[in-house]
Amino acid sequence: MRAAVVTFPGSNADRDLVVAFRNAGADVTTVWHKDSALPEGTDIVGLPGGFSFGDYLRCGAIAARSPITRAVIEHAERGGYILGICNGFQILTETGILPGALMRNAGLKFLCKPEPLTVATTDSVFTQGYKPGEEITVPIAHHDGNYVATPDLLDRLRGEDRVAFTYRANPNGSQEAIAGILSDNRRVLGMMPHPERACEDAHGLTDGKRLFAGLVDVLATA
Repeated sequence: MRAAVVTFPGSNADRDLVVAFRNAGADVTTVWHKDSALPEGTDIVGLPGGFSFGDYLRCGAIAARSPITRAVIEHAERGGYILGICNGFQILTETGILPGALMRNAGLKFLCKPEPLTVATTDSVFTQGYKPGEEITVPIAHHDGNYVATPDLLDRLRGEDRVAFTYRANPNGSQEAIAGILSDNRRVLGMMPHPERACEDAHGLTDGKRLFAGLVDVLATA
């Protein structure tokens, strides 16, 4: 499986994401935001966490207009896989690849801590390594992770089983405690928690490891 991890000015979890993919067995290439094309044969694009362009205007708004982002959008339109984590999730909503928006946390404070999640669906390559309704713990680190959507969109996400993860305690005020959602073809996942920071024993958490292992297992044999 070939993964491409994009780095923007202000990304701070790109190396973590590269290591998580590689430890799961993926062949990983790093891509700079000013590149105009993804490496040939890319199976999945990783959009990492951080504060791209200092979060000016809105989180992810400038990154959504970087040269490489056009190639990421085209990758999605071809049915390619994308994993957007934290700032990567924000970029996905800014491009329209995923619906909804990420707003300032309800408490107006930056949150950085391990957070219990519920696996809301296992019907995706990202979540098929978990059990339905399983509780896992994954770190969060964000200031703008409050997911908002119209009532119609929320109904559609529920009806199409596209909510991937929910918060057990809803630390940021996200509507319906949403922590991650899937695209309509289920090949794009955006999530605010950081599974790449819960992949090794040294992290103290390993629940993110199954996400990457499942991805490599499925895409390497596709």
